[in-house]
Amino acid sequence: MKTYDYHHLNHVKEQQSSKKTLWITLLLTLVFTVVEIVGGWLSNSLALLSDSAHMISDVFALGLSLTASYLATRNPNRKYTFGFLRFEIIASFLNGLALVVIAIGIFIEGIHRLIQPRDIHMQLMLMIAIVGLIVNIVLTTILSRSSKEEENLNIQSALWHFIGDLLSSVGIIVSSFLIYLTGYSIFDPLISMIIGGIIFYGGAKIIRESFLILMEAVPDKFDLDSIREEISKVEGVKDVHELHLWAVSTDHYSLTAHVFIHEDVQPFEVIQEINHILKEKYGIQHSTIQTEHPAIHDHGDYGKQFLTTKS
Repeated sequence: MKTYDYHHLNHVKEQQSSKKTLWITLLLTLVFTVVEIVGGWLSNSLALLSDSAHMISDVFALGLSLTASYLATRNPNRKYTFGFLRFEIIASFLNGLALVVIAIGIFIEGIHRLIQPRDIHMQLMLMIAIVGLIVNIVLTTILSRSSKEEENLNIQSALWHFIGDLLSSVGIIVSSFLIYLTGYSIFDPLISMIIGGIIFYGGAKIIRESFLILMEAVPDKFDLDSIREEISKVEGVKDVHELHLWAVSTDHYSLTAHVFIHEDVQPFEVIQEINHILKEKYGIQHSTIQTEHPAIHDHGDYGKQFLTTKS
């Protein structure tokens, strides 16, 4: 007979709204990516070509995000006891990395275009840019609403891709008018490089957030010292140590702690009270508290200071 661990919390995310949003944006992105690649090649515009390269990365990013959304619905098993939620963060990290690489590529090509300017088919460039602006406004709005509905770094990383696209479309339109007014095609690579800088910022931001989660850093929304102090106030607790708090994914948090307790208190009541505080005050529902006594559990010199502590 097979036995399975009982989880009082499901380490899964259904994310029906997110999946629907990602499918819509993926289909629209695929169509417009083809349009931009052809248009950029025919018009010889770096702004359009860089944006089409960014759109290709959007397809990749959305594919990763969709994969993460579906994996997040799979239940934990003996090997993956936290389920597959962490893949959301891996996808976000890869998406952020793709943004940074694209931004660097745009900057390098922009320098080449500054040194060796090229003639641009402005009318075709402008026409595709206007269509792109409309498409990107729609996609950015859809993803922005989904991001507000569900706290999800995966959706946020995809959103940053489309914010970059939206800015690219605006930049292309602006550069088209500047080229028309002045006759200088240099505005095309200059504005592309500015957009590349903005894309780089978004990618670096996503990389940082996903890196912190992958490194199991304490999430920014929590103050570990405050939590330690709150646990210490529970009746019967002498000391709190081995306190760890991390995010499995963007809204799934776990906490573990060891606490020294007085001999005359019921350990189960202490654990129950600590869990109640963590859930009600901090929203941490997955916690593991280990009760100890320094006379039984050896903690060296650190534990000796609590042997004579009186309640």
